[in-house]
Amino acid sequence: MEVEKRMDGDVLIVSVRGRIDAVTAPEFEKRLMESIGAGEKAVLLTMEHLEYISSAGLRSILAIAKILKTKEEKLVFADLRGPVKDVFKISGFGSIFTIFDTEAEALRQL
Repeated sequence: MEVEKRMDGDVLIVSVRGRIDAVTAPEFEKRLMESIGAGEKAVLLTMEHLEYISSAGLRSILAIAKILKTKEEKLVFADLRGPVKDVFKISGFGSIFTIFDTEAEALRQL
C-alpha cells in the first residue's frame, strides 16, 4: 500500500494505491491520523489506484471519520473503481459518505 498526501487549499488530499487489508489498515489509519488536524476543512480520499479494501480497511475509515466529525471536518471520497466501489456499495458506505466520480468534482464541491 502506498499513501500520498498533499494539500489543495484547506483540503487534505490522500491518494491510496494497492490494498487496504488486515495487514496494511493499521498503517493506513496511523498515517491519516498523523495528518488530520492541521486546519483542513475536509479530507478527500482518492481511490483510483486502490485495488482492494477489506473490512479492516472499512473499520479504519470509520475510525478516521469519527475523529474528523468531532473536529467538524468532512471526509469524502473520489475515484472509486471496480471491487472497491462494489465494497462501498454493498457495505452501505455509499449512503454514509459523500462519494464523487472524480477528484476535480470533489474539490469543486468542497
